Amino acid sequence: MRIAQVAPLYESVPPKLYGGTERVVSWLTEELIRLGHDVTLFASGDSLTAARLVAPCKKALRLDPTCMDRLAHHVIMLDQVFSEKENFDLVHFHVDYLHFPFSRRQQIAHVTTLHGRLDLPDLQPLYRHFRDMPVISISDSQRKPLPWANWQGTIHHGLPRDSFSLGGGRGGYLAFLGRTSPEKGLDQAIEIAKRAEMPLKIAAKMGRVDADYFQTIIKPLLDHPLIEFIGEIGYPEKDVFLGNAAGLLFPINWREPFGLVMIEAMACGTPVIAYPRGSVPEVVEESVTGFVVPDLEGAVRAVKRLGEIDRRKCRQHFELYFDAERMAKDYLTIYQRLVLRKASLIAASDGALSWTNMASHHSTT
Repeated sequence: MRIAQVAPLYESVPPKLYGGTERVVSWLTEELIRLGHDVTLFASGDSLTAARLVAPCKKALRLDPTCMDRLAHHVIMLDQVFSEKENFDLVHFHVDYLHFPFSRRQQIAHVTTLHGRLDLPDLQPLYRHFRDMPVISISDSQRKPLPWANWQGTIHHGLPRDSFSLGGGRGGYLAFLGRTSPEKGLDQAIEIAKRAEMPLKIAAKMGRVDADYFQTIIKPLLDHPLIEFIGEIGYPEKDVFLGNAAGLLFPINWREPFGLVMIEAMACGTPVIAYPRGSVPEVVEESVTGFVVPDLEGAVRAVKRLGEIDRRKCRQHFELYFDAERMAKDYLTIYQRLVLRKASLIAASDGALSWTNMASHHSTT
């Protein structure tokens, strides 16, 4: 197939440091190429890929101090995508709803993976207005605020097996990896570590929007001999950081759409201790890849049980359910269905096909 992948421009593909969406786009793009498909990647100019790269901007916008209007570059990118529409069998968007008005008016097969939260009130009228747009969820939990959307399927993230290696947890510390935002539960992770009397290493991104929260809530908690704040890290530092950890703390207090760090930890054989919100019950296999706990006290008890997890079986579970090849093949199944549906619609409009022979518009396979 001739496939276009349309990534956000905030981070490179793959990102240098933090950037879950862009990292997933990279893994998917490279795996599709490995499987023999012709892929064009629309992303920032500092991206690294085996695909044909179309770059609306020279470098990722988040780390570009000269960028004053990030939306402007995305508008240019959408025009580039639709200018090339005849070159693609399908266009896969990862830019939320930004392209919806364009896609509705173009004769192309397309689909959008929604990577973010969908429980914001402003999104209800938007997705109702564009309820014909085919979308993919990254967890079943993510769908709950918009159950009537045109869901094509749920596809859990996957990453290449060689991105991470099985670690022994020899560092003897707990790990926190993510953002310093309130919903990620870093304050809870610090309290869990203190009560369990176990060192905690924090590899976290502090964005501009989280600066006040970090200064007022988190920074005072860091003055403790068990707590070490490392800051934002990328690859290959993540592999070492997670592989040497005895466990990953994921005490989220919001409906996390997926939580990529959970499967990154599993790939290292590192068990996850997480609160049962959002995608967590779909991702963590109880007593195999970690423990799903109801509260802080439960998390402290789970820390004492980390030795019960067989790290090799944890890694095997990742290989079975969360590798990039499985993810890419799941996407290809939906791609093929949408391409066939588009061909049927075009044929029907020419009088060559009965409407009764067309695939259902609201498939959720």
